[in-house]
Amino acid sequence: MAASRTPISGASSYREIGEYWDQHDLSEHWAETREAVFDVDIQSSVTYFALEKSLGDKLRSAAADNGVSAEELLNGWVREHLTSSSSK
Repeated sequence: MAASRTPISGASSYREIGEYWDQHDLSEHWAETREAVFDVDIQSSVTYFALEKSLGDKLRSAAADNGVSAEELLNGWVREHLTSSSSK
């Protein structure tokens, strides 16, 4: 974080900012805010599939053993399987 202080909290570190907002509410500073305008461009989507509980448990365990999330591990496995089966 830059050496300068934030305008509302007067904090100079992320820790100080967190400590300030743990004790204060935005309503105390509403007049100091301004409208923010921005675009959101979501590029990805998620599809959910049912998975047997026992398989889900094994997936979470295998993911933890590999240091990744269950979603990452499952996507990798499916991607690998689909890639190898499409080359046949």
